[in-house]
Amino acid sequence: MKKTYIIGEIGINHNGDLDVAKRLIDIATVSGCDAVKFQKRNPEVCVPEHQKNVLRSTPWGEMTYLEYKYRVEFEKEEYDIIDSYCKERNIHWSASPWDMDSLTFLEQYDIPFLKVPSAMLTNDELLEGCVATGKRIIFSTGMSTQQEIDHAVEVLRTAKENYNNPHTMGLLHCNSTYPAPLKDLNLSAIKTLANQYPDFEIGYSGHEFRLGTSVAAVYLGASIIERHITLDRTMWGSDHMSSVEPQGLIKLVKGIRELEEAHGDGTIQVTESEKVVRDKLRG
Repeated sequence: MKKTYIIGEIGINHNGDLDVAKRLIDIATVSGCDAVKFQKRNPEVCVPEHQKNVLRSTPWGEMTYLEYKYRVEFEKEEYDIIDSYCKERNIHWSASPWDMDSLTFLEQYDIPFLKVPSAMLTNDELLEGCVATGKRIIFSTGMSTQQEIDHAVEVLRTAKENYNNPHTMGLLHCNSTYPAPLKDLNLSAIKTLANQYPDFEIGYSGHEFRLGTSVAAVYLGASIIERHITLDRTMWGSDHMSSVEPQGLIKLVKGIRELEEAHGDGTIQVTESEKVVRDKLRG
């Protein structure tokens, strides 16, 4: 079984605090994740006009929604530190660009992949722009119809050919509810996507409370797993409640690695560990 690429999605769970981001990187590293991922936005572009001046209560006082989004956004100073820190810890990092400005920003870093969030699956310009960087592209399919996924795949395939991008692209099954109800996960779609898009590496991005679902996703064929991570689910912020805490992340990665070891190739045979028992009991 191929080794699963496990991404600890920090997103904006750092709450604009670089020390929190470092602690989450440490947790992902100790747990055995292969990468951590952030989210990068230009709030002026990403926040809808009707929401910009809506007042919101935050740990930093009352402010407009636009001000809040700027408050939790990392810029070059923070990402330079994140880049160096992840190299020291020997863990990959990346970020999801939510707009073309953020994509341009991320191009200055030597990151192994770009992740297009479910919300941007219908943004053809962003999809094509990501492929044009020459990096590996992964995208999530949450809240998307079959037709929308088909269209995104064709945009990516065409861009891959036009820009000679050499990497196999990744497609993650996802439910965009935070947290996602078990009855809505539809993990069987992992096999459906694998059959529909054989030139894509299929994975799973989970937002549910449970851990076993991600292990099950690997059994069903997911070779990329992404889960939001947090220091504490009770922290302030929109994504913490649907994130995995440190001890849970350790258990999750361990469970996936144990499945990889136990999976086998399906061949019926007497194993080396059985031969001694066989000789003893059968002569």
